[in-house]
Amino acid sequence: MKCITLLIALPLCLFFACSETSGNKNSSDSHILCDSVFTTGIEGPAVDSNNNLYLVNFQHEGSIAVVKAGDSIPQLFINLTNGSVGNGIRFDAHNNMYVADYKNHNVLKIDLVTKNISVFAHDSSMNQPNDLAIMKNGILFASDPNWKNGSGQLWRISINGSTTLLEDSMGTTNGVEVSPDQKHLYVNESVQRNIWMYDVDTLGNLSNKKIFTTFPDGGMDGMRCDKSGNLFVARYDKGLIASISPTGKLLKEYKLNGKKPTNVSFSKDWKKLFVTIQDKKWIEYIVF
Repeated sequence: MKCITLLIALPLCLFFACSETSGNKNSSDSHILCDSVFTTGIEGPAVDSNNNLYLVNFQHEGSIAVVKAGDSIPQLFINLTNGSVGNGIRFDAHNNMYVADYKNHNVLKIDLVTKNISVFAHDSSMNQPNDLAIMKNGILFASDPNWKNGSGQLWRISINGSTTLLEDSMGTTNGVEVSPDQKHLYVNESVQRNIWMYDVDTLGNLSNKKIFTTFPDGGMDGMRCDKSGNLFVARYDKGLIASISPTGKLLKEYKLNGKKPTNVSFSKDWKKLFVTIQDKKWIEYIVF
């Protein structure tokens, strides 16, 4: 259920905080974690080593919020600088945060303790780095759509921040994910409704590109694998999360309260899948 706005001078996030015991709406498979305190640019979600959840564009564009472990109230973590606006977020094995800054063609690196923001990677030939995937050794991949032209690129970012263009003539590249066994990279094209699968080696080199699965309608946004290698895909405009086996078989569709999920992230214990919802400007979660 929604929480009632209190007309007293408290931080805005407290107005809308909802408990994790709130019920489902419209027979959905998900719960509302927190009501509308984000912009339509709500995205990110990523969980750090302490099970804190981070999301972009809290109350205004260019911010990052944190929902601390065991809580349901988002609070401001940091405001980005130099006009940066974040999208996808990932963490490396050392708990460093990486943020796709689509305004400035950057991937930012943020120290969670000092909150120092640095430009980890920059390439002016990027359209707009959108979502990120990360290998266990720290190599990043970035999707890079050109929404106006219906095209997209795919980048590899090495552990020293150097950029390599891997694909320059794809469809609207969006969600990107590395399988838990580190053997495959998945990249989807939102408008074309394709998910591609590549073999990937320890250096981040790709080979054997092939269609993993396609959808006849709707869109696609962010994707994450569970610990078994099943791929969970945000089905934008469909109000669903689709789970797909490593062989490309559709396993289940989870109904959401909102229609436009933008991205997903698992809790550290794999028991919850957090979902950012653009049309509702809120966070939902699915329990496993």
